[in-house]
Amino acid sequence: MALLKRAAQGVREMPSNAAWLVDRVAGSTDSVGEATGSVTSRARDQARRLGEAVATATPGGGDSITVRLKRAQDAADRARDAEERAAEAAQDAKDRANHALHVSERARARVDEVDREAARDELRRIRKAEKQAEELVRRERAAAKDDAERRRREARAEVASEVESAERDAEASQQHAEELVEDARERMAEAKRLADEASEAALLAADEASRQARRLSDDTRHQEQEADERMSLAEDLRARTEATSKRATGSGRRGGGNGNLRSYTKSELVELASVAGIEGRSRMTKDELVAAIRRASRARR
Repeated sequence: MALLKRAAQGVREMPSNAAWLVDRVAGSTDSVGEATGSVTSRARDQARRLGEAVATATPGGGDSITVRLKRAQDAADRARDAEERAAEAAQDAKDRANHALHVSERARARVDEVDREAARDELRRIRKAEKQAEELVRRERAAAKDDAERRRREARAEVASEVESAERDAEASQQHAEELVEDARERMAEAKRLADEASEAALLAADEASRQARRLSDDTRHQEQEADERMSLAEDLRARTEATSKRATGSGRRGGGNGNLRSYTKSELVELASVAGIEGRSRMTKDELVAAIRRASRARR
């Protein structure tokens, strides 16, 4: 009975044992064969122990031996079916494990190939980028060099133009300065000449002024003498005129009772005009002489 119970217990535990085997197969493909052999060995041991239990069993106290053998046989059949299913499952698990291993190996190979391809592509792209960068650097360097050379040429041309303009301005300024200096020299020479001329003219003018002063002094003295003479002549003329008037008044000759100058002859009037210092007297008529003498007489008064 104990053997039958253990056999029945082994049959009941067989599904869980099969699941355990599947789990072990999924964990490692190397343990699949061992698990299959273990299941087969255990099933055979249980069948053998079941047969021994049936052979040594004694009648009484329960079902008959036939029934129990039938049950044991059914259990053994089920155990064999379970064993076959377990073996099939183990084989399927092994096949799946091998497939998984193959897939894993192919996946690793694919990953490795992708890694290698990615590395090659990365290296290729890096080299391409480096070449492009080198080409870009070369172009930029050449462009920068050309631009720098162009700017240097422009700067040199601009500086040369500025220097040339400054030199022209300096030359023009120097020439203008020289012209101004020459003009200043000429002006200084002209000023010196004019100063000399002015000095000479001043000296001449001083001499002339001195001569003029002396001449004027002489003329003044001469005029004073002439004035004195004229005064004397005027006094004499006045005395003569008075005497003549008295004579004319006393004798009644000349008529007119005025005692005026119209009673004088022209020659007498010319003489009186000479004494009075009248210019142009010789060309005057008698009436003009009378008027001029009267004016001179009034002026002296």
